[in-house]
Amino acid sequence: MAPKIELQLNAAGRMVPAMVNGRPQIPYLGVGKYQPRGRKAAAPIRTAANYPADGNKVVQDLETALRQCGLRDGMVISNHHHLRHGDRIALMALRAAAKLGAKDLTWFPSASFPSQQGAIELLDSGVINHIEGSMEGPLGDYCTQGRMRGMGVLRSHGGRWQAIQDGEVHIDVAVIAAPTADVFGNADGSQGKSACGALGFALADSLYADHVLVVTDNLVPFPCVPWQIQGNNVDYVVEVDSIGDPARMVCRTAQITRSPARLRIAEFVARFLRDAGIMRNGFSFQAGAGGVALAFVVYLKQMMREAGVKARFVRGGSTKYLVELLEEGLTDYILDGESFDVDGVRSLANNRQHVVTSPFVSYNYHGKGNFASMLDAVVLGATEVDVNFNANVVTHSDGRLLHGIGDWQNCLAAGCTILAVPSFRDRIPVIVDQVTTLTGPGELIDVVVTERGIAINPLREDLIEQVRGSTLPIRSIQDIKAEIEGICGGRPQRPKAGERPVAIIKWVDGTVLDTVWQIS
Repeated sequence: MAPKIELQLNAAGRMVPAMVNGRPQIPYLGVGKYQPRGRKAAAPIRTAANYPADGNKVVQDLETALRQCGLRDGMVISNHHHLRHGDRIALMALRAAAKLGAKDLTWFPSASFPSQQGAIELLDSGVINHIEGSMEGPLGDYCTQGRMRGMGVLRSHGGRWQAIQDGEVHIDVAVIAAPTADVFGNADGSQGKSACGALGFALADSLYADHVLVVTDNLVPFPCVPWQIQGNNVDYVVEVDSIGDPARMVCRTAQITRSPARLRIAEFVARFLRDAGIMRNGFSFQAGAGGVALAFVVYLKQMMREAGVKARFVRGGSTKYLVELLEEGLTDYILDGESFDVDGVRSLANNRQHVVTSPFVSYNYHGKGNFASMLDAVVLGATEVDVNFNANVVTHSDGRLLHGIGDWQNCLAAGCTILAVPSFRDRIPVIVDQVTTLTGPGELIDVVVTERGIAINPLREDLIEQVRGSTLPIRSIQDIKAEIEGICGGRPQRPKAGERPVAIIKWVDGTVLDTVWQIS
């Protein structure tokens, strides 16, 4: 019988584990309530006397590099996800660790994808103990079924940086897939046959890990210019035939929706920004790479042209639609954390007003401010929203863990946070009494836009007043919910969760916001 896990009640009214993978946890205390103390973590001090004087850090293969890093049981191995579904290096590194006999590793990716379901074999065999990172598709299902030895930990992009810099997670070996690198370890993501754009999600790994490996399929003479990863932080360089398939790097959702209902949602969002006075000269916004978000950018661009409005900056994930705004003079800058398509990669490589950023400057809550709260508006999605405007992005209404957090939580700090969601999916209402898994507190979510109407959080009296007299269909969230339930035949059934917690959801400050429970 598994040992009983002690639970504690947090400020959101959710029961969360007091200990996770042997580490004590702080329960969520409320927005802005937790005040950290102490100093940032740091990588070990090294000396140039122990590295080649000619700067050549190239070793034969990943196994050699891992062996020279002193790989042993229980270590933490990290990867970044900029190559998404096309990445070949994460599994290559983990399988190399398996060949060396390592067990009980913690895999700490910035995100994992269905294309990496080969990790399940390594989980089954005991090479990997647990995953701390987003788990999409098969890996999320594996976790939800209770098959993972340790407990999963899901963080936002900013939360991952926070966890590294605060010492919550100590990376033993960081493995960085680099589309271009030199023998010293300087690396860039905007050039090469596997170009993926920014490498910002690997930056913290390179700064704080004990050992850093750069793996590239485009080794160039020193210096690699520009560089996003500094060779002075790199221990070994490995050259391989291919770090990934750039054709599969493209975000699968990065296509404009063709659904009339979802196009209606996108138009409503753009009109809301216009009618609420948010769309004005010098404003800023962020939108994701989903079909509705992309359509929103198209509608907004037309409205900006008609009104003669120019944005000061837009936040990426970059797509061709944000690139068009930049190239057509409708924004001064793209501040980019990752590229979602080939147009974003091309623009980042060639346009000085398309600027690489990292989760530190963009989203890290334990910093001296960040870009997220400087946005006037952000447009996001969700799997569920409840009547108190709480939202879920990681599980479905059946409790299955199928999605990651990404930058979603961090973006809730924007001046106006808009959730653009269909009213139902597969005849299952999206607006519910209580979300299955809490990923974002309702006090930070300002507007919910569906094809059946727009609900404004009653806390935002200013927004309610600003759209008074608009022709937009402004309704209460309870009213929209009742209509949806009438169409779908009632409320969705609550999942029958087991008693075993299989993963936790961290808030942006490192506290525990909610628990994912085993589903049989």
